[in-house]
Amino acid sequence: MTQLEGQKLAIHGGAPAKQSPDPPMYPGGMAIAEEEEAQVLEVLRAKRLFRYYGPGEADSKATQLEKAFAEKKGSQHSVAVTSGTAALVCGLHGIGIGPGDEVIVPAYTWIASASAVVAAGGIPVVAEVDETLLMDPEDVERKITPHTKAIMPVHMRGAPCPMDELMALANRHGLKVIEDVAQANGGSYKGQPLGTFGDVGCFSLQFNKIITSGEGGMVVTDDEQVWKRANMFHDVIGALQLKFNVEELLCGVNFRMPELLAAVALPQLTRLDGLIDDMRHRKQMLKAGMADVTERKGINFREMADPDGDTAVCAIFFMESPEQAESVSEALRAENIGAGTLYSPDQIDYHVYAHWVPIINQRTWTEAGGPWRWAQREIEYRQDMCPRSLDLLGRAVHLNVSPLLSNEDIEETVEGLNKVLEELA
Repeated sequence: MTQLEGQKLAIHGGAPAKQSPDPPMYPGGMAIAEEEEAQVLEVLRAKRLFRYYGPGEADSKATQLEKAFAEKKGSQHSVAVTSGTAALVCGLHGIGIGPGDEVIVPAYTWIASASAVVAAGGIPVVAEVDETLLMDPEDVERKITPHTKAIMPVHMRGAPCPMDELMALANRHGLKVIEDVAQANGGSYKGQPLGTFGDVGCFSLQFNKIITSGEGGMVVTDDEQVWKRANMFHDVIGALQLKFNVEELLCGVNFRMPELLAAVALPQLTRLDGLIDDMRHRKQMLKAGMADVTERKGINFREMADPDGDTAVCAIFFMESPEQAESVSEALRAENIGAGTLYSPDQIDYHVYAHWVPIINQRTWTEAGGPWRWAQREIEYRQDMCPRSLDLLGRAVHLNVSPLLSNEDIEETVEGLNKVLEELA
């Protein structure tokens, strides 16, 4: 019997391995400090709450953010919007998605990826994920029809999709590519920033994301026409301010980012690399500390298309069954380690397609409306239509990797993980 095997699990009455619960998983939010406060106060004191005018003269924070964000990503153009969902909707309009157009999305992503397609009049088609828990290129190709217009790789839980394969597939079939980078801001694939591979990249600055302004989003593209279309859709006034040719103007809405959000986002952008470095260091420590147990027990971590490009917001490993994954997660929580599974049939979670009830049931705001009425073929969704995805997600144990974890936290987490896996794996 090993020393770990002799330790009683906390769930069975033993002492928790970790002395205190994990810190909140709001990387950028927990890093807010004097710089964000100063930028916000600057806007308030100038009384310039609106992007285009106000008392006195002042540079727009949103304009500054667009320039800084485009430079950070190496993109030609950037648009600051109100949310990650708004970024997706604007990006979809930018690449010309409309009624009857099919867009392939992964089975594991927040529902906004699919609902943005619906909002643009398109039809989401769901593809399986593989052991990366990201869009499976082989299943994407199987889902392509004559009506497919675009694919939407989602760099879910901070990890990069296999962009070489997906871009080759898109080029082969003449498809547009819209990247959802909501959960992987600052990640890369083979050294290139995520969000810059496709026709358009979409980011979120919601509070759970790596950097944040509470809400907010960004759109990036190198295509001037895509930028113009996304810009016109997101801001009617902005199209006039930018002096677009009146003959090109299209009807838009109002998704422009307020100055106060941009004021918070500007210093947050400067924190991005440091936060990711911290999370990568802590994840390496976790995996190294678990290596002996995971190797002996045959426990596999989530695969990575490019480990160097992972933002390291989490560590995910697979158990043999959903029941074992839930048992391990429950035991880890008793050790003060914030663990959980990624899919349970009984717990509604909009990150998994099987719970997208409004989409699966093709619900529309009016009887005569909705993209499925405009479909060019019969569209059917079933909760079991992506069995491989449900199997993988059901067997996955997920751990957040906060940049606030101390070395002592990591050591205690490793102790708890090894103790639980020795007994339950």
